Amino acid sequence: MEEVPHDCPGADSAQAGRGTSCQGCPNQRLCASGAGATPDPAIEEIKEKMKTVKHKILVLSGKGGVGKSTFSAHLAHGLAEDENTQIALLDIDICGPSIPKIMGLEGEQVHQSGSGWSPVYVEDNLGVMSVGFLLSSPDDAVIWRGPKKNGMIKQFLRDVDWGEVDYLIVDTPPGTSDEHLSVVQYLAAARIDGAVIITTPQKESQIFPPTTGGAELMCQDLEVPLLGRVPLDPLIGKNCDKGQSFFIDAPDSPATLAYRSIIQRDKPRVSGVVTSQERASPSQTRSPGTGGAAP
Repeated sequence: MEEVPHDCPGADSAQAGRGTSCQGCPNQRLCASGAGATPDPAIEEIKEKMKTVKHKILVLSGKGGVGKSTFSAHLAHGLAEDENTQIALLDIDICGPSIPKIMGLEGEQVHQSGSGWSPVYVEDNLGVMSVGFLLSSPDDAVIWRGPKKNGMIKQFLRDVDWGEVDYLIVDTPPGTSDEHLSVVQYLAAARIDGAVIITTPQKESQIFPPTTGGAELMCQDLEVPLLGRVPLDPLIGKNCDKGQSFFIDAPDSPATLAYRSIIQRDKPRVSGVVTSQERASPSQTRSPGTGGAAP
């Protein structure tokens, strides 16, 4: 399909090709005919590709700056500490790919093989893929509309040679937009095991206010588990800037212990909510319940 208008109702909508925003769209006739709503053949291709991936986990957040990519990276590092576990980290934050920097892979390039794109490896059992590897410079801006972003995500899921993987961790951009809709649609047939939602503890959006229990109340209202609380530690940001695992630099930090508790307890359920907090001792980290959604 050609470029779609900003307020497109969607090819599978009852208003497809008939809505006010459809007037003048080059795809109007196609959508009105119903042909635009036919399933994307890539969904079945991705299902076949994902047969070698045991668990697929999305990492999400309602807003930016809450530590989503930081958590994704350290979830990957933590799981990869078991040398017998194969981890893949996929960055679908197309316009703001921070995973290459956090993982110490800035400047790396994707290589093509007969079986597809090859991930960039941090360790033998930890592979990473990001649009950042396709840019000539980390300072390059990615200014793409939805359809082009969707096409990139499709390529990542269908054309990357992940091999046999125990956990595929998908780091998404903030909010709920094209990238989230695309990855859920493309992985629908392959089955997503769970999601982790990253949030901050306060009920109102402020900078370091007294904790009001906003995250815990949200979990109670939505009946999803609060997997844990990660204390704020300046060393986490410093290590991410250096492209190093925080776990190695501060193995006894309350934040490290919180991360490890979340990772170990979440393995069977791979979904829930993680929140940050100003201070915490190791005893304050908890991961109750089963099932749920994630930050």
